[in-house]
Amino acid sequence: MADPSELSSVSGRRAALPGRFDLVESARRLGACAWVEERLFEVLGSWVQGVPEPAVKIALARHSRGHAAHALLLSEAVPRRHDGEDVVVAGADGLAAVVEALVGTEGTVERLTGVVRVVVPRMVAAYAYHLEGTSRVADTATARALRMVLADEIDHWREGETLLQGLLRTPRDVEAAARAQGALESLVVAAGGIAGPGTLG
Repeated sequence: MADPSELSSVSGRRAALPGRFDLVESARRLGACAWVEERLFEVLGSWVQGVPEPAVKIALARHSRGHAAHALLLSEAVPRRHDGEDVVVAGADGLAAVVEALVGTEGTVERLTGVVRVVVPRMVAAYAYHLEGTSRVADTATARALRMVLADEIDHWREGETLLQGLLRTPRDVEAAARAQGALESLVVAAGGIAGPGTLG
């Protein structure tokens, strides 16, 4: 049987291992996600008045404010760089096209599809990937922010998907959702992921 002191030593060394990302890469990823969160705050907020369904209207308003809070939380968690460069920027040029496509989307089904079946699931995956790669010693602030935002995004995802399923009443609705998802998904793939190239490794 292994000596308990040896097991403790091994556990300590494992906890002290460096994270998957260095300071610059962690800052780039967090900044790119904060940028997307800011855009979601703006886009969802702009949809509130034009959505006829009361339940969707309320959810969009609440989720919009949530994305603003996520952007602030992630911005504050960005590792400080000495060059003063602003890292809260799009992770790739192609992400601007994703946002433009969302802004131009018409119809509640299509709008919800773009958010809850494309953007939010990809945000969840990006946050989970980053969180899994953090160091339990060096990245505690980053990990805390990611856990908070990830839990919130999953709640948004669940509520949004429930609302969307309630709106899919006819084959035409299903086709509209599929077209919207395919078009937006293609733009995200072309950008290399929601946080830019290498979002998931």
